Amino acid sequence: MPQRRQALERLVLHATTLRIPIIEVEGGSLTAMAGFDGHQGVALVVDARRYASLEEILARAIERSEPPFVLALDSLEDPQNVGTLLRSAEAAGVHGVIFPTERQAPLSPAAVKASAGATEHLLLCPLDDLPGALADLHVRGLRIVGAEEDAPLTARESDLRGGLAIVVGSEGRGLSPAVRRRCDLFVRIPMRGSIGSLNAAVAGSILLYEASGQRDPGPTSEAWPAAAADPATTPPAAGRRRPARAVKGTDTGEQEGGAGPGRA
Repeated sequence: MPQRRQALERLVLHATTLRIPIIEVEGGSLTAMAGFDGHQGVALVVDARRYASLEEILARAIERSEPPFVLALDSLEDPQNVGTLLRSAEAAGVHGVIFPTERQAPLSPAAVKASAGATEHLLLCPLDDLPGALADLHVRGLRIVGAEEDAPLTARESDLRGGLAIVVGSEGRGLSPAVRRRCDLFVRIPMRGSIGSLNAAVAGSILLYEASGQRDPGPTSEAWPAAAADPATTPPAAGRRRPARAVKGTDTGEQEGGAGPGRA
């Protein structure tokens, strides 16, 4: 891709320094390899993705001496929204993301690109039973928070400190009935303009950062790990494994959303 030659040459030099083999191909071949045309001229071939478990997500919170902070995706349909939410979640300090294995947009190349590298740093946990997992998190001391346009309290008025799982519903239907029943608290985002709703990724990002702003690194952080000393609620030691190897990407040109290179 001649128009990006200079940026790509810098990437090639960096990869060569790290002893990463370089294969130069035509743009069309790269599109076929990546599975979409938004690759920005470079793809990195890596090991197969390793997914995490709920225990590993909770163990990461303990390792950081923080109350658990989880994002749950309830059947989102747009890969771009999935990637954007993963990007916001990683930036906001979320320990892990859970999502259903069915009726959910896949972690496609487009979603990975939209995440701008967040997929290489977050613990991602696909689940056969999302409502059941939320119930499990509730038993372990987390509150389950969902967005509801007619909720009595705004996110700012609500107490979002402590162990928390924020659930973002699908773009068209919102929260599914089974997930809604598992929620301990519903919050709304105040709308002062003529538009009655927000994009799912935007709404979810606002909730994540409201919760992040309220999280107290002091006494609250010590409460959950101390309570989890009960063997019934403590994630097993075997689950406290290191996360999958992270791969740092380099942007070769800022496009819409500022995402970095794609992944093949």
